[in-house]
Amino acid sequence: MAGNWKMYKTPAETAAFFEAFRPLIAAAGHCEIVICPPFIDLPAAVASARGTSIRLGAQNLYWAKEGAFTGEVSGPMIRAAGATHAIVGHSERRQFFGETDETVLKRTVAALDAGLTPIVCVGELLEHREAGRTEAVLCEQCLKGIAGLDERQFAQIVIAYEPVWAIGTGRNASPDDAAQVHELIRFTAARRGVPGRLSILYGGSVNAGNVLSLLARPELDGVLVGGASLDADGWAELVGLGGAA
Repeated sequence: MAGNWKMYKTPAETAAFFEAFRPLIAAAGHCEIVICPPFIDLPAAVASARGTSIRLGAQNLYWAKEGAFTGEVSGPMIRAAGATHAIVGHSERRQFFGETDETVLKRTVAALDAGLTPIVCVGELLEHREAGRTEAVLCEQCLKGIAGLDERQFAQIVIAYEPVWAIGTGRNASPDDAAQVHELIRFTAARRGVPGRLSILYGGSVNAGNVLSLLARPELDGVLVGGASLDADGWAELVGLGGAA
């Protein structure tokens, strides 16, 4: 159960969130909980989550370890701050900041080299879906974006399938549609020679009304949630529902 806070919350608001959230999920042992706040909130989140099973992640990272790259944050810096995960290639990074499949690969390798678990995002636009190109787009993103990983590296990543048309729109893929795409990603990974079962999350307007039907599908290993992860009570409810699926 992973939450992407995007560009919301100050450090003080982050501390207040965890104060309310911690007791609500204290008994939740059925899943791994990862929260990805803005960079500026990571120290407050790490301090607030200390002593719990909650893991923290960054929303992005740069592929160099250090250097003259104003405004960027490296994997070693994120790891040193106490995070264990990093989102890579989110559709908003692709749409607004020029992220490509090639830079997704660079950032994924950088995250792995820093000891972070990359949550690598893939997903099609509405125009791709309506044109029947979902499979082609997903295969291209998977193969070009992570094709350079060796088997050991591939086995350490998490993939998040986020249909772009469902992010923040209130629309979401049906459980059958999501399961079909997850199977496609697994097939693509198997062709790549990945040993074992690849962890794949679904993201795109996940809420308390649809999370049970989504997670009831065995092809889905979890969810990557945006807006619904910002409220402590609502996010705790989603986490709890994840255990009931």
